[in-house]
Amino acid sequence: MQIGFNLPNSGPLSAVATMTEIATEGEAMGFDYLTVTDHVVLPDTKVPGYPYSESGEFYEDAPTERHEQLLGMAYIAAKTSRIRLVAAVMVVPHRPAVLAAKMLATLDVLSGGRLVVGVGAGWLKTEFDAVVTTPFPERGPVTDEYIDAFRALWTERAPRFAGRYTNFDGIVLEPKPVQRPHPPIWIGGESGPSVRRAARVGDLWYPIGSNNKHLLDTLPRLRAGIARLRQATIDAGRDPASVGVGYRVKRYGAVVPPVASDGQRRLFSGSEADIIEDLRALRDVGITAIDIDFGRPNAAAMIAEMRRFQAAVIEKI
Repeated sequence: MQIGFNLPNSGPLSAVATMTEIATEGEAMGFDYLTVTDHVVLPDTKVPGYPYSESGEFYEDAPTERHEQLLGMAYIAAKTSRIRLVAAVMVVPHRPAVLAAKMLATLDVLSGGRLVVGVGAGWLKTEFDAVVTTPFPERGPVTDEYIDAFRALWTERAPRFAGRYTNFDGIVLEPKPVQRPHPPIWIGGESGPSVRRAARVGDLWYPIGSNNKHLLDTLPRLRAGIARLRQATIDAGRDPASVGVGYRVKRYGAVVPPVASDGQRRLFSGSEADIIEDLRALRDVGITAIDIDFGRPNAAAMIAEMRRFQAAVIEKI
């Protein structure tokens, strides 16, 4: 099971020297990957609407101060040498399909084949209205089509594509990504369409457990979600074993209410011993990658918590 951490690209911890220090220290500690999130612009984040917290507000104090995701990842790629770089997740409709495919291919080449393309359809209409040219209600079909276009551009010598939202022919996209046939595609999201997308084209399903509309915050709920994925993968004509499962942990420990709405213990609540057992349980149900948000007010505190967590929890799995 790979273990990763979220690299803040917003708020006070997104200062260039701070981001660099956290990334390089995490690599030195032996974490397998780091994640970088994607927003271009945001509304007033104190207005409830964030789907991954109980209150509907962002966890960060200043999330509107934010670096563009792919440029930030390219910078971090130059400052590291081993750790894998996960877009977690890239909101696919934010960028035209051909431009995004080129940027991602370039990032994979510049990083020496360390890119993981986490993708999602997005959820924030205000941001879409400002950034995206395709309609917000059509973001799911747009995402599906763009992913298919990415794969054509990354794998075909003379790529051709005729879709509803993007079309190309008679073009060349070189160099291709280092990873063949293309960088791993992790499908974010917890809804039915996201599960079906992972089943159809994903190398890994990559949910967050705390989505209030599609909770995967207890072991029974997560098992049920994985069962839905396996059936959807069969329905898509693929081997269920060909799609891995990841899991994003936004919070852990005492800040997590211990009992979920289904009456079961909430994953990653409680003591270190509880969290160790959760990690073992997730490994046993087939989770192959898990990443944790170690958010703290400054770099020193975050790095100290990463070291503490590694020694107290990860090394005991």
